[in-house]
Amino acid sequence: MEYQHLIDRVDDWIVTRSRTVILAFLVVTVVMSSGLAMTATDSGTDQFTEDIPAQEAADDINERFETESFADGTASTQLIQSNSNVLAKPSMLRMLEAQHRLEENPDQRVLETASVARAVARDIDPTATTLDAQIDALERTPPSTVREHTRAVLAERPGLAGLLSEDYNRESVTASATIGTVTHSLPSAGDGGAGTGGDSPAQEIQLQAEEIVATVGGDIRVFGSGLVSAEFGNVIGDSLLIVVPAAVTLIFVFLVYAYRDPLDLIVGVVSLAMAILWTFGFMGLAGIAFTQMLIAVPPLLLAVGIDFGIHAVNRYREERVQGREIVPSMRTATDQLLVAFFIVTGTTVIGFSANLTSALPPIQDFGLVAGVGIIFTFFIFGIFLPAAKVYADQWRSRTRFPQFGSQPLGSEESVLGRVLPVGVKISRVAPRLFLVVILVSTTGLAYYGTGVDSRFTQEDFLPPEDNPEWLQSLPEPFAPSQYDTPATINYLEETFESGEDDQVTVYVEGPLRQDDSLEQLARMGEEPPESFVTRDGRADSTSIVTVIRERAARDESFAALVRRNDANRNGIPDDNLEDVYDALLASPARDRALNYITDDYRSARVQYAVKADAEQAEITADTRDVADRSRFEATATGGIIVFKAVSDVITESALVSLALALAGSAAFLVGIYWLIEGRPLLGVANVVPIAVTVAAIAATMRYADVPLNALTGTILSIAIGLGIDYSAHVVHRFAEEFDDDGDVYEALDATVRGTGGALTGSMLTTVTGIGVLVLAITPVLGQFGLLTGLSILYSFLASIVVLPSTLVVWAQLTGRGGASTAEPNRPADATPSNA
Repeated sequence: MEYQHLIDRVDDWIVTRSRTVILAFLVVTVVMSSGLAMTATDSGTDQFTEDIPAQEAADDINERFETESFADGTASTQLIQSNSNVLAKPSMLRMLEAQHRLEENPDQRVLETASVARAVARDIDPTATTLDAQIDALERTPPSTVREHTRAVLAERPGLAGLLSEDYNRESVTASATIGTVTHSLPSAGDGGAGTGGDSPAQEIQLQAEEIVATVGGDIRVFGSGLVSAEFGNVIGDSLLIVVPAAVTLIFVFLVYAYRDPLDLIVGVVSLAMAILWTFGFMGLAGIAFTQMLIAVPPLLLAVGIDFGIHAVNRYREERVQGREIVPSMRTATDQLLVAFFIVTGTTVIGFSANLTSALPPIQDFGLVAGVGIIFTFFIFGIFLPAAKVYADQWRSRTRFPQFGSQPLGSEESVLGRVLPVGVKISRVAPRLFLVVILVSTTGLAYYGTGVDSRFTQEDFLPPEDNPEWLQSLPEPFAPSQYDTPATINYLEETFESGEDDQVTVYVEGPLRQDDSLEQLARMGEEPPESFVTRDGRADSTSIVTVIRERAARDESFAALVRRNDANRNGIPDDNLEDVYDALLASPARDRALNYITDDYRSARVQYAVKADAEQAEITADTRDVADRSRFEATATGGIIVFKAVSDVITESALVSLALALAGSAAFLVGIYWLIEGRPLLGVANVVPIAVTVAAIAATMRYADVPLNALTGTILSIAIGLGIDYSAHVVHRFAEEFDDDGDVYEALDATVRGTGGALTGSMLTTVTGIGVLVLAITPVLGQFGLLTGLSILYSFLASIVVLPSTLVVWAQLTGRGGASTAEPNRPADATPSNA
């Protein structure tokens, strides 16, 4: 393929019109920077649940049921009370007072409140329908009488025990914690569904609720999705405030070593800043919100940008130390590097863009933004940086500005130059045996890596309950915010057998007027699976059957109707169900009933409490098994089910993007080396170190118990995108150095000393720069930083150690390289094949 005239034209612009090139790029930077003000922030897990079938089922429930927990335009706040006995009269009065003060505040927009205290007060005085009246009823009742009413209510309505801690004692009527709920209306769509992204109205309401409840007493804390959403947003800012300065500091230190010249350092840093500005500006102009996942994009761009910058300057210096002038030195450097940068950019974009196949929008955005950012990086470091370097050196020569470090990294007399050829030395001794060992090892690592777990939880995006001491001791403005959500979530899991987030739903559709329909709903809870909470040998559930039994316990005329239509006397009517439903909806229990059955009697939902420590996969499988027990059409849904579905999609996305990235990169490399070098098998050789890297990363994930989650699910394709960067530079430099009749070892030695030196500087800088993500507050970012840093390290080692033997075997198989690489039974002057 004739491409040299295009390279020559770009070379001319770089070396003869450097000032014009610099101005053009600065103008584009100003234009792209205008998008920065348009960049929005999107936090939480709502973004991951779009188009998930289980979430769509939950959305259907939102539309069809009048329920506080699923209703559109509402938010639910939990009041978590804890002390020596929350069922004592003073404690219940404080709960009622907290709910009353929230209800009295018009800004709280309270629709409904619920608690064990309200149920007890209503049992004491059935006419007390308001919180005011219920507080009066409780205040005038002796503590011993309150205790008896509490025992009776919890016996009649066992579902209320789900609002009490696991240490609830029926005999003594004591418990150390309880949950009350407050339902608010929102001026716009609320935070229903499985996600916890929330809306700002919910945040404002729940932040204000904290202040109001604090006036009641110190044993009640406020918790809700609006507060969780607020902390999600804080996590992004706090993580960036810690990670970015640390990354900049460490990168700066390594860049000082790599460039060893203030002018080169300035040019490199300005180029890195431009790449970040262009990418973030593109996000704003394209309307892509900044999410937790996109925090990883700047380090990735820095990784590639640093690599390109060090290679460009190092290659230029190789020419300058031979006594050549500025213009011819840069022309030679860009003549080679523009092709190498194009190859690296192509494979890196393929690796990142493979994430566009994901069914999850945040991962798609990640693939798009990262791919576009790498293209920007190619233009900035392939054209702008060389032009700026030429302009700076010409200015230096005119002003006699002192020359600092000008030696290329990896020169023969340096320590690095003596260490880097280790792979070349191995290739001289037993290249084929070495590759066989690598093949067997890689196969073993890949097999071990297939056991990597897959998880998706909201805790991935929140900090741990106890941050390290060094993090807590950071001065302002780096000190992180106070995060209460992790401790509250852990407290709920440890204290309550099941909570709001420990429920699943079976959505049933069918002719619920059918005589045995309620019996079917009840039978689904018989012989409960291991992950379900049990009550008296049955699954702890809430359904229309629960509402019918509760109403029958309070209304004798309704109880008589149920008995007349209950053939087997188990409290579940199995005849004339339409009459039972009509009577129920005509009673004060109408609103509660419509939480669990639609007014056309064709859809119902059954909520099951599940164990807080059960695994997502176990709960999902058990819920689907329970749904399959119904003869009606039944669908398992709920937050846990949705998150497990997201986890499955992440696994599928990781495998699909890995396959596409490998296949796409291999095809691209084979094609590009066939077009520009006439050596297509060099593209295959280029992929060998990447296969080693991917297998090593998968094995490391399993060994370190790092799961595939929203962010690490992209790591395999990223390992390809970044890893090929290293091997592509080595292979392309080798192709430039190697003549078909020359000595393959001399070419390899020149390659690993020259390009290997630049790769070492790039590796140290980017591993450190990306590795600082382990300092991020959220576990998911720390895991991503660790794995990305390791993937770069593995890629570097594979390119330096494994690739030389691969290239020697390639030369042997294709008959290139003269006698030094001829096979034992093959003449040294055999005609080389076109491979």
